[in-house]
Amino acid sequence: MATYPRTRTFPPYSGAARRPALRHFGPNWYATVMGTAIVASAGAALPAHIPGLRGACTAVWVVSALLLAAVLAARAGHWAAHPDQARAHLADPAVAPFYGCLSMALLAVGGSGMVVGKDVIGHPAALALNVVLYTAGTVTGLVAAVAVPYLMIVRHRPEPGTASPVWLLPVVAPMVSAALGPLLVPELPPGQGREALLLGCYAMFGLSLLATLVMLPLVFGRLVHRGPLPLALTPTLFLVLGPLGQSTTAVNALADVAPGAVGGAYASALRAFAVLYGVPVMGFALLWLALAVALVVRAARGGMTFSMTWWGFTFPVGTCVTGAAGLARHTGLTAFTWLAVALYVLLVSAWAVAGVRTVRGLLSGALLAPPQAPVAPVAARTA
Repeated sequence: MATYPRTRTFPPYSGAARRPALRHFGPNWYATVMGTAIVASAGAALPAHIPGLRGACTAVWVVSALLLAAVLAARAGHWAAHPDQARAHLADPAVAPFYGCLSMALLAVGGSGMVVGKDVIGHPAALALNVVLYTAGTVTGLVAAVAVPYLMIVRHRPEPGTASPVWLLPVVAPMVSAALGPLLVPELPPGQGREALLLGCYAMFGLSLLATLVMLPLVFGRLVHRGPLPLALTPTLFLVLGPLGQSTTAVNALADVAPGAVGGAYASALRAFAVLYGVPVMGFALLWLALAVALVVRAARGGMTFSMTWWGFTFPVGTCVTGAAGLARHTGLTAFTWLAVALYVLLVSAWAVAGVRTVRGLLSGALLAPPQAPVAPVAARTA
């Protein structure tokens, strides 16, 4: 009998034996910032009064701002110390889409600062911070929405049937700008500036929506033809909720500020559009949520363990909270109020679990460890 040798393997990572470095600190870490900031802004948007909630949301916003500073510093250190790995991330079709998270992290912290952060730093400082972060986030989001698909076409060239919900990350970033731009519309003087920002947000809404409609059939087709995603990637199914909930949030927020930016006839039409668009899309979001939950339960039974993809349970659900809150505001239906509250409970639960597991992974060094090399099976044949 003769056997083939095993592929080279590496010993399990030990935080005590080896100090974690930034080499494997990828752009997916911005998801921790997004998922934390949305807890603050979604809680403030709830159409129900819950004692102590605003104070808790303010504290969460402070945490998200500190997280943003820490992740930005770590990513800068990553690029400075490991430029080869940073370029490898851009060339990796599984990692490059996460560059869209940078934009959404900047936007989420700036937007929630305008909503609850002003209770800590005051309105002028919150406005200045949001202007900086919104500008930077919108520019980086638009760049990512073009650059990442370009890399997919000319460099990545993924195989047919390998579409992933992660592909939505760069194209959903402009939708976040569209949803948070209304916070700045009233801050501009009446006239061309307000109208330009409002219509610019609608343009980004359309850009992101149409790009999502192009990619979503690829994702569903991959599921139908190739079956469920690998266990570690199953939480990314929740990413599909992002453009759905965020677009519903956008049309409702834009309708709120339209009367001060455009004529009465257009403002009335945009208010009607918010409901006519938002209700069907929220219905589809709930359908996808049920499907995603079923597949996550299946994966959990199959042995799914914690990874950074679990942060996909947070921000997308938060956008559905703000979307349902906007529909409750414009329709007056109590059902949307209860839906927003129920989704917020799900959001906070997911954020708490992901946060605790992430802290544990950081303290042990496991989340910053190099990827484990797969072990090839021992092959045997008769000599």
